[in-house]
Amino acid sequence: MTELFQASTVNNARELIDASLQGKRLAVKVSLKNSLGKCLAVDVWAEENVPGFDRSTMDGFAVKSRDTFGASESLPAYVNVSGEVFMGKNAADELKPGQACKIPTGGMLPPGADAVVMLEHTEILDDKTIGITRPVGPGENMISCGEDAAKGDQILPSGHIIRPQDLGLLSAVGVFEVEVKLYARVGIISTGDEIIQTEEIPGPGQMRDVNSYTLYGQVLACGGEPVLYGIAGDNFSELKGLMEKALQECDMVLLSGGSSVGTRDIASKVIEELGSPGILFHGISIKPGKPTVGAVINNKPVFGLPGHPVSAMVVFQLMVEPLVRRGEYCSEPLEFPVQAEITRNIRSSPGREDYIRVILKRDNDNILAEPVLRKSALINTMVKASGLAKIPAGKEGLEKGERAAVKLF
Repeated sequence: MTELFQASTVNNARELIDASLQGKRLAVKVSLKNSLGKCLAVDVWAEENVPGFDRSTMDGFAVKSRDTFGASESLPAYVNVSGEVFMGKNAADELKPGQACKIPTGGMLPPGADAVVMLEHTEILDDKTIGITRPVGPGENMISCGEDAAKGDQILPSGHIIRPQDLGLLSAVGVFEVEVKLYARVGIISTGDEIIQTEEIPGPGQMRDVNSYTLYGQVLACGGEPVLYGIAGDNFSELKGLMEKALQECDMVLLSGGSSVGTRDIASKVIEELGSPGILFHGISIKPGKPTVGAVINNKPVFGLPGHPVSAMVVFQLMVEPLVRRGEYCSEPLEFPVQAEITRNIRSSPGREDYIRVILKRDNDNILAEPVLRKSALINTMVKASGLAKIPAGKEGLEKGERAAVKLF
């Protein structure tokens, strides 16, 4: 059994988990509607051009741009109107020099046209003639065939998390299902004799189950499928039974509470009995969240999270979220994408990483990070905050005006 509180760094803890997991996450094909928030398992390539034709972005007239050069309000360029393009219809007739074709927004440019003159930059002389009062250059007010996505181009890479705008691009190229990493089914168990169901009225020394709900939301928000297994008291057999059920039905299990070194905490003993390799670390050199247990049981990650809701949420973001979202740990710049200026001095103990809840604000072109100065165990500090600012282990704090990397909630 791993000695208690031989604290690992976050990176070391991740490496221990990675080294004990065999094979990559399985992939599954899902419909486009069910792919939001999921991680692509393979690259996606465009099998056709988008758009599939040159199309107008304005109501106006399709023209040969050279016929408009030098046009002005005082000296318009006069062209003949050869016809009209209708929405959803083929523009079959080729445009000849000195001609224009009336076209709506989204309409197909006729062959030979290379620009569109906006309707408000024309004057109608008669049914067959218009004057152009402003010149256009080649490609102006139009989108060329394949400009949005060209056939054969990679449009989304493996590992990409699908967003709403990605759904639009995929639908545009005719992709109706995608191969994604099989999302993690995550079992959630709260522990402790003092924890009661949310709908119950707390008695002396009792607390409602907060962690089940915060962890449920965090799993769901990063593309996983959370499964609640209820509350286990400080009873070895009870917790072991719930753990065995969760491990059988899920890809990962989260325990909240029971990770400290108290005499009644039994989570570590239960984990060690359930399979190999078992516990890999007990303790991470961070604040909040030091009393964290990390294990792998029969190729499934198991995390014993601190009982304090804030600590549990912070550890989830550092250790659990990447595995649920991507099936692997990723680089820090990807996880902490925002650089923000700290608004006041913050002290920290060297030798550990501190994660400070901050509220992000904008000051002209500068992003400010205002620390949330409340007791660390209060869940409302997470509600007020925009994200976590990291103080590296080698620093004794951050000075006002210093920049910090921030992970967004």
